[in-house]
Amino acid sequence: MPAATPATVDNTAALGEKPNISRPVSPASVADSFKSTTSQKPPGETPASSAKTTTDSLPTWTPPTDGPQKTPIPHPSPTSKPSPQPTLTSEQQQKYTAVLSAVSEWTNVPATTAKNAPSSPITDHERMFLTRECLLRYLRATKWNVPSAIKRLQSTISWRREYGADTFTHDYISPENETGKQVQLGFDKDQRPCLYLNPGNQNTKMSDRQIHHLCYMLDSTIAMMPPGVESTALIISFGGAKAGTIPTVGQARAVLNILQGHNPERLGKALILETPWYVNTFFKLISGFIDPVTREKMKFNEDCKIYVPEEQLIKREGGKCDFVYEHEVYWPAFGKVVAERREAYRKRWEEGGKRIGEFEAYLRGGKVKSLRETEEAEKKVDGQAAAVAEGVEALKV
Repeated sequence: MPAATPATVDNTAALGEKPNISRPVSPASVADSFKSTTSQKPPGETPASSAKTTTDSLPTWTPPTDGPQKTPIPHPSPTSKPSPQPTLTSEQQQKYTAVLSAVSEWTNVPATTAKNAPSSPITDHERMFLTRECLLRYLRATKWNVPSAIKRLQSTISWRREYGADTFTHDYISPENETGKQVQLGFDKDQRPCLYLNPGNQNTKMSDRQIHHLCYMLDSTIAMMPPGVESTALIISFGGAKAGTIPTVGQARAVLNILQGHNPERLGKALILETPWYVNTFFKLISGFIDPVTREKMKFNEDCKIYVPEEQLIKREGGKCDFVYEHEVYWPAFGKVVAERREAYRKRWEEGGKRIGEFEAYLRGGKVKSLRETEEAEKKVDGQAAAVAEGVEALKV
């Protein structure tokens, strides 16, 4: 029979203080200390989802001192923090696992959203789209209905193929933005990248490219998200907008299809400013097409400083950022920073093993492990736990 493990005594006894006598450490408690990190976390929590992404890990941006801001602001304010995502329940984790299992088996996807459309192989770019957070966004949007989430994910990939969303180039969109009618600038207090929409700067006639423009800018704004952020902030100012520049109901429905149907849970806040009577009438006309969750995120004529740090808020909207849009300066700079971030995102995905279900915080450069690294670490700990458990059983003999 093995000798008993002696109790440990705190050395404070030598100083005349009452000794702190601890209980012997049992073999079972040693084995417990080697349990998988996943088993010790609350249900549904992963190293990526539980990671605290702080502004300490992001470079600090300071405004220019030699003139107005003319290029994108690369990082959020140090005073802003991303909102933490809620921990999954056991049931939600099971539903996520079911969706992950289903989409991981996809080899072909319909080329269009039409019924009985021909299929073609899923691409690496499309697989990279299917992150852990992406699957969870579609689950939340479908109220955790697994078949509906899977159907909508496939529909989005087919829609992007059909619509050509990944084929719009910076040069193709450039004429639409010559007057700065859409500008990504700064981040709100939850570190969401802000996308300004300025209908008063409309410079082109109604066309498909106007909708392509919004799709392109939304995708580019998503690329600007720092680690730990999943949604955007829209700031829509109708100052100077004429009645003829307001989109048609058909265009509005197309925009809502992009925002609600194929970018679910991507809208964090929509600040709608300087609304004349005809804009209010327009919103009443389309209100029936707006999802209740989206409607709750829409704020009309509120003080933007409530939501956006004033140093990153354009002066026109009450902030301190002296921004001037010059297309020949802003547009190349915006294209460059978006391209760099997309390339870094893609490279991390490849280095992580091209996994469906990868963590977005890792892909965006956060201080978290990749999915593969996380799984390897868990296997190592589980192996250590198994070895210790065998030792414990041997001691019982």
